[in-house]
Amino acid sequence: MNREEAEIRLREVFKLEKFYDEQWQTIEELLKGKRVLLIEKTGFGKSLCFQFPAIVYDGVTIIFSPLIALMRDQVKKLNSLGIRAGCIISEQAEEENTQIIKDAKEGKYKILYIAPERMENDEWIAAVKDMNLSMVVVDEAHCISIWGHDFRPAFKRIINLVKLLPKDFPILATTATATKRVEEDVAKQIGEGIKVIRGNLIRDNFKLFVIRVESEDEKLIWLGKNIDKFPGTGIIYTGTRVNTEIYSKWFEHLKISAVGYNGGLDAATRVEIENGLMNNRWKCVVSTNALGMGIDKPDIRFIIHTQFPQSPIHYYQEIGRAGRDGKTTYIILFYNPADRDLPEAFIESGRPSIIKYFKVIDAVKNEMHGEKELMKIVNIKQTQLRVIKADLLEQKIIREVSIGRSKKFEYIANAPELDYSLFEECKKLRMEDLENMIEYMETKDSRMKFLCDYLGDNYEHTKSNCDNTGEKKLKVTVTPEWTDKLKEFRDNYFPTLEVENSRSNLKNGVAGSFYGASNVGRTIHRCKYAHGGDYPEFLINKTIKAYRHKFADKKFDLVLYIPPTVSGDLVRNFAVTIAKRLGFKISHNLIKHKKTKEQKMYENGYLKSENVKDSFEYRILKEIKGKKILLIDDIYDSGATIKEIGRYLTKEGALEVAPLVIAKTVGGDIAC
Repeated sequence: MNREEAEIRLREVFKLEKFYDEQWQTIEELLKGKRVLLIEKTGFGKSLCFQFPAIVYDGVTIIFSPLIALMRDQVKKLNSLGIRAGCIISEQAEEENTQIIKDAKEGKYKILYIAPERMENDEWIAAVKDMNLSMVVVDEAHCISIWGHDFRPAFKRIINLVKLLPKDFPILATTATATKRVEEDVAKQIGEGIKVIRGNLIRDNFKLFVIRVESEDEKLIWLGKNIDKFPGTGIIYTGTRVNTEIYSKWFEHLKISAVGYNGGLDAATRVEIENGLMNNRWKCVVSTNALGMGIDKPDIRFIIHTQFPQSPIHYYQEIGRAGRDGKTTYIILFYNPADRDLPEAFIESGRPSIIKYFKVIDAVKNEMHGEKELMKIVNIKQTQLRVIKADLLEQKIIREVSIGRSKKFEYIANAPELDYSLFEECKKLRMEDLENMIEYMETKDSRMKFLCDYLGDNYEHTKSNCDNTGEKKLKVTVTPEWTDKLKEFRDNYFPTLEVENSRSNLKNGVAGSFYGASNVGRTIHRCKYAHGGDYPEFLINKTIKAYRHKFADKKFDLVLYIPPTVSGDLVRNFAVTIAKRLGFKISHNLIKHKKTKEQKMYENGYLKSENVKDSFEYRILKEIKGKKILLIDDIYDSGATIKEIGRYLTKEGALEVAPLVIAKTVGGDIAC
């Protein structure tokens, strides 16, 4: 098939007039059974480079992608064009995924999207052997490389599949963000004879700005004054889940339409927000970097970062989600040098400590264990365990064994010693990338040129689209009017405690503040751990105000408080005061009948839940039957303790249980 014939087919099926030169170059190589690494900017049209050959080949094309939103969106579009496509994702029922796999084996699909994590699923591994594969695509291919900005261990399993395929089997790897080092690493892993096609990465329609600030207050004030001045709709990226809530509530306070989005939301809510973004329902969506990848919206008119990312490559990828229609788009980054603590924390947590590697090795030396068992034994988060697991498999220190429907890991006899040198080198590179990000913010030269040079794109072009090359400098001006508005917001904003579930009569509760806000955390710490006495009046007043905000004039039959682990009568005295002020009866009959440890000692939800499971009892059960209970504590972290007490009280007949606390922590919030 030559280009002329292909473009006739393109018009018939995809309703597009012609290919870009690099698109056709890629497609031509794939139709010859070649392997290609395609590096092109976001919005270029990389998906067409595999969708077109997929309809030409007889079998099914498998696309590995980490982006659920992209999978849903592209499947919908392909089916509307008459191309039978499906996706296998965690958000679908297992029965639906099983049916899609069955249909794929029977040749009912031309294109099948699947998350890389499925390479660990026995049903999928068995089924793929019976499929008539025509092509394999690795989307977001930078995730294969440990040098990539978003390395994901599950992508290593894809390479295992690639190595089993014939040399003349077409394979496409695509990414919008790859340095030369990542390019070379991905190309090496995909296999010999791979052709690298790299386009230019410049985005002429971007206007790039950096705003120097000294505090979170300055960011909030600048956004409050200016967000409505931007055309269209956009995305505001924050560094933590908590900040998605704070910033979106600030806009709500100012009567500016906004919504918060992060990976902690349930699937239905995420889909609703994604659809709302597509339909311009809000002026902006405030999100962690969980939003954007795979969202095919060409007219995102602005992207603003309240926190600088870990590297220029992270930044380029995130801003690349805007302005795909080629029209003027505003890209703004707030820069406070003190903010580097957060990206440094991401870098530190991205690669587990060597001690944890050896703990995992020691655990499997004695006995085979599954993932969940190892999380408990080692006291480690799932994300970190999966990094360790991938590294140990790669170094042939452990092997995976299927036992029935479960997978366990065993130590390989005479395995080599753990080589940690590569991990240290990787961490060093990440820290260098962070310094490059700071250099971007402090540069006096073209910002777009800086990004393109960093990414290895040396395409010569006049790059005069930033605040260093002709655009007006932006700065924050704080006035008493806006200081008062922000104070009013902070005085009347109370974090929600989302604890409702199907296993209990728990209702969502409220906190007086976030632990890190102003002097709240310092005061709690002094009282709780430094013998600072009872909680002071300002914390009591703040908590009561939160109660009034959430529950208004609602009456509870009984006030209970969580029995202490280390703080003596501190919570008891606090609860007594709250109950007296609200005019509710308080009981001291909720007790802890077995010893527990402080929850902050545990790194994952399994251990936090096990620590408090079946630890509480109520001495006079008739007091709680059919009653509405206000449950008081000082700090809300994982919520495991409150959920366990809520489950127990529900089992014993409580009609409703609502938590009220002084502060909600943000410690476990370094997540998407």
